[in-house]
Amino acid sequence: MRVLLGAAPGVGKTFTMLEEGARLADEGRDVVVAVVETHERPATAALLHGLEVVPRVETSHRGVALSEMDVAGVLARRPEIALVDELAHTNAPGSVNAKRWLDVEALLDAGIDVVSTVNVQHIESLTDVVEQITGAVQRETVPDLFLRSADQVEVVDLAPQALRDRLAEGNVYPAARIDAALSNFFRLGNLTALRELALLWLADEVDSALKAYRSEHAIDAKWEARERVVVALTGGPEGETLVRRGARIAARSAGGELIAVHVSRQDGLAQEHPGALTAQRALAEKLGGTYHQVVGDDVPRTLVEFAKAANATQLVIGVSRRSRLAAALTGPGIGATVIRESGVIDVHIVTHAAAGGHFALPRVGGSLSLFRRLVGTGLALVLGPLVTWLLVSFRSADTLTSDVLTFQLLIVVVALVGGLWPALLAAVLSGFTLDYFFVAPVHSITIARPLHLLALALFVINGILVSYVVDQAARRSRAAARALAESDLLATVAGGVLRGQDALESLVMRTREAFGQSDVRVVADGEVVEAHGETVSGDSLTTVPAGEHATLELRGPQLDASARRLLTVIAAQVDAALEHNTLSRTAGEVAPLAAADQMRTALLAAVGHDLRRPLAAATAAVTGLRSPGVVWSAADRDELLATAQESLESLAALVTNLLDVSRVQAGVLAVSLSSVDVDDVVLGSLDELGLGPDEVELGLPDELPRATADAVLLQRVVVNLLDNGLRYSPEGTRLRVSASAFGGSVQIRVADHGPGISAERRSEVFVPFQRLGDTDNTTGLGLGLALSKGFTEGMGGTLEADDTPGGGLTMVVSLPAAGGAESRATGGAESRATVSGTAPGAAAGTDPGASAVTDRGVSA
Repeated sequence: MRVLLGAAPGVGKTFTMLEEGARLADEGRDVVVAVVETHERPATAALLHGLEVVPRVETSHRGVALSEMDVAGVLARRPEIALVDELAHTNAPGSVNAKRWLDVEALLDAGIDVVSTVNVQHIESLTDVVEQITGAVQRETVPDLFLRSADQVEVVDLAPQALRDRLAEGNVYPAARIDAALSNFFRLGNLTALRELALLWLADEVDSALKAYRSEHAIDAKWEARERVVVALTGGPEGETLVRRGARIAARSAGGELIAVHVSRQDGLAQEHPGALTAQRALAEKLGGTYHQVVGDDVPRTLVEFAKAANATQLVIGVSRRSRLAAALTGPGIGATVIRESGVIDVHIVTHAAAGGHFALPRVGGSLSLFRRLVGTGLALVLGPLVTWLLVSFRSADTLTSDVLTFQLLIVVVALVGGLWPALLAAVLSGFTLDYFFVAPVHSITIARPLHLLALALFVINGILVSYVVDQAARRSRAAARALAESDLLATVAGGVLRGQDALESLVMRTREAFGQSDVRVVADGEVVEAHGETVSGDSLTTVPAGEHATLELRGPQLDASARRLLTVIAAQVDAALEHNTLSRTAGEVAPLAAADQMRTALLAAVGHDLRRPLAAATAAVTGLRSPGVVWSAADRDELLATAQESLESLAALVTNLLDVSRVQAGVLAVSLSSVDVDDVVLGSLDELGLGPDEVELGLPDELPRATADAVLLQRVVVNLLDNGLRYSPEGTRLRVSASAFGGSVQIRVADHGPGISAERRSEVFVPFQRLGDTDNTTGLGLGLALSKGFTEGMGGTLEADDTPGGGLTMVVSLPAAGGAESRATGGAESRATVSGTAPGAAAGTDPGASAVTDRGVSA
């Protein structure tokens, strides 16, 4: 089985299938056309010449004649190759199989090769994605399992814009369906997304075939046909950083794949945090990756084996969170082992904030940490007996000097590690050990000679001196580290304020971490502006003023003077951040005022001419009529009255539009929604403007759902769109007004063939008092499209501008279809109709006996 896969109708699948059939027939292969759908495309139908076509089976269902593929006829004919179009097809009731793909399965079981076609939207696993993209529900589907069983799947590709051009030229659908197709399913974004879906589905199919081949041939080496990035997660706080880094690496190569994995064992890669792992899994899937959890006692080996099994090209792990001493005591760690075992897989070791634990300012103290003192004490207690045993084993009369120096070295080592008190303990123990085991009389603690007492004193003095040096070095090291941390903290908070990147939140969070507080908050004018952490009972409260109206409150361990000094600097930054936020809010409040001022300026500029002109004309006409010194003829009097009436009507329309704009902008537009017949609205709009077949071409389908709208507002929208389209249409061209239903909505399209508008400027046409730089001040206030958009959105719909095939602008009104409203069914085929006539003064939906323009002409 060979399947030709397309992104959308019209890309050329059937054409390619028939061309392939003709080529195979020319080679002497036995080829028949089992079923083909030409859709009345002449170029496609022409390819059937010279090919044997198996006649279809005619069936009847509820009085409707249906034709389907004659499966029995094809099996009886037993060709070598059968061409079967549209794999995703439901057969007529009473057929041997319910679906056409089951017919194909029967042909394959009989030993007949099949060439078939299908669109990506009909693949069962992708129907929900296609519905989200296009809004169209796909009822005809083909199971993925059957499609993947094909020997060959080939994408018939066509660029989205080329497909739209082909559609606009009438090479895909009949003319009456072109506008609706271009505005709905065949939008450029839809086609681009469907094309990507088709290519990715095929890439995944090729990848599955590659995996199967590697498995069958026991190939374990890395094949870099596609970038696969495996991210190792421990459940620690660095997981999000690793996932995002892996996603960026995968995104650098087209079609890269992100795979997150957690290796679980009893003691774990690190302490396992189920909540963090759940969040990291959700992030990986949100970024388009997959999540896996495997079990293995040897974490690095299990991780590498998983990466090799997934044919990974990149492996991302985090830098170890262990301290240097822990790394020295427990070995090189997982990272080094992964690098050694990874082979040809590239390993990325990513540093992260959790690598050194949470940021905290080192404490300045006069002694070493408790951990180091405990380690030093342990060394004194463990190494002392060990050294004694070794020296006793090799003792002789000449080794006393080396014995003394060995114990002296032990004291220095303990002092370097643990400081003063462990060194003093080691000195005392070493002195008594020397006296008991190495100084005569042995095995007794006797200080009979002053020299021995001096030796013990020297042991203690040496321990004190060395431990003092170590203590001073530790003190200066901690002071330097604290100074560095303080400068880093100040640089961070200052940079946050300067960049304006939510500086207040960054300040509070950074301060809490730096000073080890359980809760930090900023209180301004009695209200909490920003807070981070939770208050714990027993915490002490530290308050630092931050400007005139705010304070910085910290709850946690008591802070020393040095920390309080640094807090004053941070409080100044908090004050600056609060001032920045206040200025930002002020600027945000001023922006609408500036926009309103701009609107007011535009209104005054427009009113200065557009309202004054009809008012001046009406005033002049009335003044002339009332002039006592002038005798007017009946014709002149009628002309002046007509001028006054026309000017006053124009003035009333302008004032009405201004009031409507103010209501739309104030959100108080009164809308009365009901089930509306779109035909009545369109025809009423044509009557209102007095338009006939010389100006407008209609394309209204025979069956169109009723729309949920306000009939009066909708007619005003259509009138505005028609008036706008006529204004910009070239001489000798006609507007096209059409309607269609798609995805639960009813659409009205008004298309002109004027100069059009570039995509980046289309939103400007809906701005009040905007005519895109027109210098003609006789064309109104520029409110028509603004009002139309406001009315449409008030009815729950949308108004958008799109390209007209062949050049021009198409305005598309989309409204919700009326639920449960019956469609208008008048019989007859959909036609490309022309307005044949109108009755003067006829209004939509007023008099059943009035003339109405339909897509079939004039009906009384």
